[in-house]
Amino acid sequence: MPENFKRKIENFVCENCGTNVVGDGYTNHCFKCLRSKHMDNVPGDRAAGCGGLMRPMKAELKSGEYIITHKCEACGHEKRNKSSPQDDFDELMKIS
Repeated sequence: MPENFKRKIENFVCENCGTNVVGDGYTNHCFKCLRSKHMDNVPGDRAAGCGGLMRPMKAELKSGEYIITHKCEACGHEKRNKSSPQDDFDELMKIS
């Protein structure tokens, strides 16, 4: 984990599908549709000025866990994030 990581426990309503997501401080995407929001430059800093929705582009299995690549629909920024045990497995398979 980057040494400048800032853990923030936040709940949110997914702007894509409307799911209420309960955060744990590491939650960075909706567990139902896997969408994220472009908010951070460094995880937890909330310093990105974009705020665009980030679409899950692909999921890769690495060392027994899925890594999701998100792409911002507003600015094109790409970011890789670990999947969560809560994630909808069928949605992960659609992008694998």
